[in-house]
Amino acid sequence: MDSTLVNWEALDRLILDFAKSENLIDDSASTSTISFPSSSPSSFSSSYQSRFIIRQIRRFLESGDIDSTLHLLRSHAPFILDDRRLLFRLQKQKFMELLRRGTDEARDSAIECIRTALAPCALDAYPEAYEEFKHILLAFIYDKDDQNSPVTKAWSERRRFEIAGLMSSVLRAHLQAYDPVFSMTLRYLISIHKGFCIHQGISSPISDLTERLLLEERDPPAVPQESFYEAPPFDEVDIQALAHAVELTRQGAIDSLRFAKGDLFQAFQNELCRMKVDVSMLDELVREYCVYRGIVDSGLALPSVPGLKTLAEPLKVGQSEPGCCSSRNYSFEGDNTNNKHSDGENSVSNAHMNVSPEDSVDVNSIQGTDVELRYACESTSYHEDCSTSGSHQAGISKVLQRNRNYTIGERSKRKRWRGRQDEEDYKQDLNATASSTNLSRDKQGFEKHPSADINARDDKNEIVLGMKELVGRGMAAEVVEEVTALDPNFFMQNHVLLFQLKQVEFLKLVSSGDHTSALRVASSHLGPIASRDPSLLKPLKETLLALLRPNEDALGKGLPLHALSTSLQVAIGQKLGIEEPQLMKLMRATLHTHNEWFKLQMCKDRFESLLRVDCLKDVNTPLISACSMSKSNADSCTHGSSQVTISSSTRVSEEGSSPTQESSRDVCDENAILKVMEFLALPRADAIHLLAQYNGNAETVIQQIFA
Repeated sequence: MDSTLVNWEALDRLILDFAKSENLIDDSASTSTISFPSSSPSSFSSSYQSRFIIRQIRRFLESGDIDSTLHLLRSHAPFILDDRRLLFRLQKQKFMELLRRGTDEARDSAIECIRTALAPCALDAYPEAYEEFKHILLAFIYDKDDQNSPVTKAWSERRRFEIAGLMSSVLRAHLQAYDPVFSMTLRYLISIHKGFCIHQGISSPISDLTERLLLEERDPPAVPQESFYEAPPFDEVDIQALAHAVELTRQGAIDSLRFAKGDLFQAFQNELCRMKVDVSMLDELVREYCVYRGIVDSGLALPSVPGLKTLAEPLKVGQSEPGCCSSRNYSFEGDNTNNKHSDGENSVSNAHMNVSPEDSVDVNSIQGTDVELRYACESTSYHEDCSTSGSHQAGISKVLQRNRNYTIGERSKRKRWRGRQDEEDYKQDLNATASSTNLSRDKQGFEKHPSADINARDDKNEIVLGMKELVGRGMAAEVVEEVTALDPNFFMQNHVLLFQLKQVEFLKLVSSGDHTSALRVASSHLGPIASRDPSLLKPLKETLLALLRPNEDALGKGLPLHALSTSLQVAIGQKLGIEEPQLMKLMRATLHTHNEWFKLQMCKDRFESLLRVDCLKDVNTPLISACSMSKSNADSCTHGSSQVTISSSTRVSEEGSSPTQESSRDVCDENAILKVMEFLALPRADAIHLLAQYNGNAETVIQQIFA
């Protein structure tokens, strides 16, 4: 179902921004000691402070502590108490909480509350307020346990959560304290995913995640003040876009726009943040993804290889490692010709090349540079249980040895996961059960997996991250050697990945002006692979065009290395038994249904730029544009290699429509579509299909429906 490709680098940026915004990581490079907000407000963004205050207020209201709520509001949001409607609701809840205590002293306080606060406020809060005031006085004579009393709803503790949600909605909008973009994007994509599956009558492959992550309940909407009811009429396009984006009625969308004073995007963010998510589950998904991608440290010990020297003699580029083979032989699907990989200057991994994986590779800085490689390679045995077949253990040992100091250097750059340590009370109140469950689960995990197994898993993950980093630097020849050492049969089962890595090597040689070596790579590797998989012939031809542009950086312009590095990471990880994060599965599936949903709607998503959805889908490749995987390779890679094999027209076809949809759209005028949607309360796709049946005449459609 989820064939959509994802720009994982864009997702990395969104998630890193989320983790920083929520103070989940310790960014020691730019931040010193991080303290509690109340003691050092300057260490937090104003948005984080505002969200923290809102969570505190919500917590007080849900526990029935109205006095603490009023104190926080006076200190941080006094404008809320100027709204007589909200003040009346708070005083009414305070009256009920005092009665709930059941003591004579509390009853006297409740009477005082009525005299000094509730009754005066009821006179001018809103038209129905005085009637509500008189009705709630019945709580004096009807007990809270009387289920037949006329004030059962007033006694219900659910009222606490309703007013807490309402206050959160109002405060969030007034303080502009919206959740980080990634959190809103996830809510939006999951909401569309659920709606699409229901509309199409299909089951969701990720329902176990979506049902637990995005809760059904929403916070109550913020009610616009009476003065906003006289606002000028809003554009029907905006009303329908908002209503269908966040599943509102037409009147609900109008009220939301009124509250936002006509700002469509502010109204959209207000509505998205009303959706509730399981915060602890979201944090865990983000942490799992960050560890997998090397954004944060796993928290486990560094890979340990017995007998390995931590301070080694430097290896020069082109110098063979002691005890290691500098060239590897591999064949592709029964090829009788052994293809040697023995390029002199590329025979070892450049572990200290100071190049960011996000930058284009400067070939001149790679070739001809005398780079010292600070890793050692002693011929020692590796006794850790790697939980893989015996053929992999020796490969893992060698790769670990070659990358020991590289691993230490890379891990030192990673962030430290903190979690929500600044909200200890919040965690104790809301996550006590979850914490005990996690502790129990962790304890069982350690009992089930001894420390050797944990270290082995961490070792394998570091190997995969190291190879991902090398691909990001354009060091394809080194990656092929490392992977072949790890598993000699890997590329026989993942020939598209081998083709792509050899493309990188070819483009790198072309950029350096070494056309002879480039053609040797093409004839020895790219040609034989493409001859066995005809779908690779077109990208092979396009790759060879780089020879016609000798003055251009063919590698930098021809291939998104981050996409290839992720493809390799997923494929090797699966080979080593490292499952990809659940968040990656979630993003693939939801972005796919987002594409399919807007194909049905026959329009562009007006909110995708705001939520960076367009960036998550932007995976076009100029040169390697038509690599399409064969079915056998797709099955073996399970979306691993496919992430970089995208046609240059993929984005167009995903956002486009079928010929039938195009003809339907041609028949229908936009005003007619909006008219049918408004009068019949129909989704856009259904309105278009109805109009297509009646030659685009909205009046005829409406008459036929009501006939």
